[in-house]
Amino acid sequence: MLEKFIAFQLFMLAPRDEEDGATAVEYGLLVALIAAVIITVVVLLGKQINTAFSSITNQL
Repeated sequence: MLEKFIAFQLFMLAPRDEEDGATAVEYGLLVALIAAVIITVVVLLGKQINTAFSSITNQL
């Protein structure tokens, strides 16, 4: 799924002419990096956050 998202972002940011080509690729890589960081954080902290919210809900 992540590969499809990255491919879509790179397609959307594809260069329209030669002058903007390098900038578009850089922005595409930046978007891919941000997406990877967000996915990693959600995967690593998802269970802990869910447990915290469940604990708060049970106490209420």
